[in-house]
Amino acid sequence: MHSFKLIPFTFLLCLLFFSSCISKRSEPNNQESNILQASHREIKLDTATFAAGCFWCIEASFEQIEGVIEAVSGYAGGTKNNARYDLVSSGKTAHAEAVQIYYDPNKISYETLLDILFTAHDPTQFNRQGPDVGKQYRSVVFYHNESQKLIVSQKIKDIGPAFVNPIVTLVEPLITFYLAEEYHQDYEKKNPYQPYVLSVSKPKIDLVARKFKALLKVSE
Repeated sequence: MHSFKLIPFTFLLCLLFFSSCISKRSEPNNQESNILQASHREIKLDTATFAAGCFWCIEASFEQIEGVIEAVSGYAGGTKNNARYDLVSSGKTAHAEAVQIYYDPNKISYETLLDILFTAHDPTQFNRQGPDVGKQYRSVVFYHNESQKLIVSQKIKDIGPAFVNPIVTLVEPLITFYLAEEYHQDYEKKNPYQPYVLSVSKPKIDLVARKFKALLKVSE
């Protein structure tokens, strides 16, 4: 994908149906690690890991929320001991695009993060989210401990009646989280006029912002 300054409306509609979050590969750096190390020295952070379709949408949805110190895009839940975007997007590693969220539990709870997750994506879609189709776009909550497992299991039971179709979100232990390539990090912020961002990501991000208006960061 590339950024566009002026996009014909019909061309944008075509991209909505035929494009997904595809870009050139690059290598990750330690920017997120440095941020988190600094944050850990000041406060005790907890971690949540979610998969819910394209990670561009989910990362940006959470980063606008007060109490979320950092959200990073990556890969989780695969059968191979490595993960790169080209391999994950081909389905060869069985990983899902995922987002790892580092948050201050004194400002936001894990349960509230789940409420945001189930607003930012459709948990009834099996192995897809909108135009993105494949197991790499499946809905998964990767729990870090038994407390998270119990909370998400109860949450799925509680919200189930609100959906017409059954919730297909998987609940699995997090084994390994692989940081995605650097160009994926903060993608929506860096590429606000990219066609996929405008047509798919932004509506989800805005929906979260409206529903959780009281939780938005002041700077946003």
